[in-house]
Amino acid sequence: MTTSAVRPPAAVVAAFGGAGDPVLLPGGQGVTWRAGPLVLKPVEFAAETRWRAEVLDALPDSAEFRVARPVRSQDGDWVVDGWEAGLFVAGTPDVRRPDDVLRAGIAFHTAIADLPRPAFLDERDNPWAYGDRVAWGELPVQASPAAMGLLRPLVDVRRPVELHSQAVHGDLAGNVLFAEGMPPAVLDWPVYWRPPSWASAVVVADALCWYGARPGLIARWAQLPGWGQMLVRALIYRIVTHDVASGPAGWTPDQLAAYRPVLELAAAG
Repeated sequence: MTTSAVRPPAAVVAAFGGAGDPVLLPGGQGVTWRAGPLVLKPVEFAAETRWRAEVLDALPDSAEFRVARPVRSQDGDWVVDGWEAGLFVAGTPDVRRPDDVLRAGIAFHTAIADLPRPAFLDERDNPWAYGDRVAWGELPVQASPAAMGLLRPLVDVRRPVELHSQAVHGDLAGNVLFAEGMPPAVLDWPVYWRPPSWASAVVVADALCWYGARPGLIARWAQLPGWGQMLVRALIYRIVTHDVASGPAGWTPDQLAAYRPVLELAAAG
């Protein structure tokens, strides 16, 4: 995944109909730029970008959530020289509001429930896709010793589930924006084909591990299908992804300490 703040070339900005000098936006991966009404960022996987843009372009407006509408280039494509563009959306993320994030995600998933499975998912190859496949038993559990110490109790309680899968947003926690008087905005959509309750469980796992949420958050959403098993898979997904992306050196004492209490809650459930 790109991490350097490379400025979008003037020709790219112009191709999307923008003008002026782009300004680096805070947050995220530190690679997103604003040029007037446009937001531009590097494309990570062109097939996913084009599929997502087609979906968001056609998605009806909703009173329950907003999205960043993608912008075509002047030649009609969604990608120009490795960049994509969308319209700026007002708001700021607030990871202290996991329940509101969950409600926005559920509304978004309801709106996209009938989409067919995108073919690009079989081709995507990055730490997140790998962690997802391991979490769902599609690949064996192989990890560094530190990661295995976290994963063993989760793998021990993982059980088969039969739930309907659909296109979901796999990283909602920091990608829902709130603005006064507006519905929450769902941004930066990494596409997965899993049960919607798994996407909700990822939000809860992130909130418990990193954003100071209390354990009662788990119980408040226990009505979601397969909830205990979804939380187990969400944690496996995050741990394996971090292990692949950061390597053994990435398991600092703080990283390990953040997961352990949540593993106990998930394994006990």
